[in-house]
Amino acid sequence: MSRFARSLGASTLAAAILAVGALPALARSPSVSTTGNDISWPQCKGSYPAGQAFGIVGVNGGVANTLNPCLASELTWALSSSGASAPGVLPKAALWVNTADPGAVVPAVADWPTDNVDPSGASEGPGTPNADAYGTCTGANDQACAWQYGWDRAIQDMRWVGATASLPATTPWWLDVETGNTWETGSSGLANNVADLEGMVAAFTWVGKAATVGIYSTSTQWGQITGAPLPPTSALRGLPDWIPGARTLSGAQSTCRLAGFTGPVRITQWFGKPFDGDYACP
Repeated sequence: MSRFARSLGASTLAAAILAVGALPALARSPSVSTTGNDISWPQCKGSYPAGQAFGIVGVNGGVANTLNPCLASELTWALSSSGASAPGVLPKAALWVNTADPGAVVPAVADWPTDNVDPSGASEGPGTPNADAYGTCTGANDQACAWQYGWDRAIQDMRWVGATASLPATTPWWLDVETGNTWETGSSGLANNVADLEGMVAAFTWVGKAATVGIYSTSTQWGQITGAPLPPTSALRGLPDWIPGARTLSGAQSTCRLAGFTGPVRITQWFGKPFDGDYACP
């Protein structure tokens, strides 16, 4: 995979001032393409793609609680996309975030929640409009705190983006779910992982009001992390999928015909040089 290697709301994102940094030299491209690219912190010291129809930018610096130091310039790059994403219909810019559930090493994790108060200072405990479905978080390694951890990471991601660029509130967010990050194991651990991801989805769809939240993963890694199939009532059911693994554009086009692991396959990725490519499925 690529590097597979309340108080905050829509108004905050829309009102944030675009912090435009100097863009690195753009890689040469023979013509405007209908495919896209995704970049993140590994591209900080090099050139960025050019001629892309859409760009997907990684918000984090490799793990879920860190910031990509080149977020500002990479978002500027994504917003320079042509928007010609036929045969699919995608916006010029989208975002992807690292995910993890470090509950297995609690209490060593400094940002593991001990209550239902998120980084913006808002309480998301039971009884609120965004109430977690698993009860009150008290700092334990359980579904209640795993859900809150996911919520907290999404709130922090939105704060970082909102302080960096003015993007539409409906900008898609993709959750990068891969085994390279920290996850729990065992039946209770897998259930915690699911709750963690549901917390992220809840934050992006309720606070961020995102039109699309999707899953960026492979069926194998998704199964290892969530213990699929998902519970019938899970908020992860039906989410669109972005699937990596192809070696060529034609391979990525073929990947569009695969059955998704949570919902329809919307984007596929192929390993490219010097940049990975992305294809919008029709």
